[in-house]
Amino acid sequence: MAARDHAGGGPLSAPRPLRTGTPESAGLDPDEIGRLLTEVRALPRGARPWCAGAVVLAGRGPVIAAEEAVGRAVRYSSYDPVTDTGVELPPERQVPMRADTPFDLASLTKLFTTVAAVQQLERGTLGIDARVGAYLPEFRAAAAHGITVRRLLTHTSGLRPELPLYDCPDDAARLAALRAEAPVTAPGAYVYSDLNMLLLQHVLERLTGRSLDVLVREGITRPLGMAATGFGPRPDAAATEDQRRPWAKADRGMLRGVVHDENAWALGGVAGHAGLFSTARDLAVFCRTLLCGGAHGRARILGPDFVELLFTGSGLGFGIDQPWFMGELAGRGAAGHTGFTGTSLVLDRATDTFLVLLANTVHPRRRPADNAPRATAATHLARAARM
Repeated sequence: MAARDHAGGGPLSAPRPLRTGTPESAGLDPDEIGRLLTEVRALPRGARPWCAGAVVLAGRGPVIAAEEAVGRAVRYSSYDPVTDTGVELPPERQVPMRADTPFDLASLTKLFTTVAAVQQLERGTLGIDARVGAYLPEFRAAAAHGITVRRLLTHTSGLRPELPLYDCPDDAARLAALRAEAPVTAPGAYVYSDLNMLLLQHVLERLTGRSLDVLVREGITRPLGMAATGFGPRPDAAATEDQRRPWAKADRGMLRGVVHDENAWALGGVAGHAGLFSTARDLAVFCRTLLCGGAHGRARILGPDFVELLFTGSGLGFGIDQPWFMGELAGRGAAGHTGFTGTSLVLDRATDTFLVLLANTVHPRRRPADNAPRATAATHLARAARM
């Protein structure tokens, strides 16, 4: 499917880089975009706000039609379990959210690991149905059960959702645990698992002789000019959690600029499932690139056929048509992902639209996920595209 430039009207031969515009110049209903922004502005308010702060960015074609920062990047010094509330910093020490505030992307990192893997598929150095054991024979449990690269990318390997690597005494013990981890369900059934991306990281690093952070930087973020995207630390990032047991899995205190995910932290901050930091603008470039068949401006990171592979069937790495966070954008092949810290993105090839909503919902502490604001924002964008 050819992406369409809604400012120019025709199929894209050379995808235009993103530019700031208006809803009207992007072919979007300004009233619906206004409703989207009104909803987001309310998210940090109230006694128990959905987040301390957020950045939302919505666009169509090469046009960023709306971009706004609300609330605080840093609001709390700690969490008080007695009152079940955050302990607010004095106003002068709170940090306002800005449009260029970096966020801990959490599981949005998986999308970059996925693209790095598909780049190797395109080069012919990795086989999608090849067995993990062919690349990593010492990962004996994966080898014995015939886990394939496709199974990792589609979360159908049978591996459990996570492994408590943060409780291992050292790197050697963590690696030994991964090597010995066997599927807990029969391959083929969908079970979302961070371990899939950790194994994929090891495959990619063995195959290329380069670490994942280098693969992401050299293959994705540098060519696309995504200078604000990379693995931590990022001292200027939005704060996440006062991470303490029993609600968390480690005792680390209030986190800002270091990865929130306990396993990614235990692995040094660079992991296939979590660890990247980025901004809404950079993620908009990522979305635009995929909507344009793998190119942005003069840079190309994937060929169109391999972008199509990402979105075929149930998708590789990306979730496809998931109404629980995509709202009314779901239904015709919309792709996206969410992150535990409060991050999400959706790109819809049917309408050539994209939505990035970054929030620090775990500041000052994690709570059961509420995806309604994500779905509502996506629904407003879907309705805006129908004008």
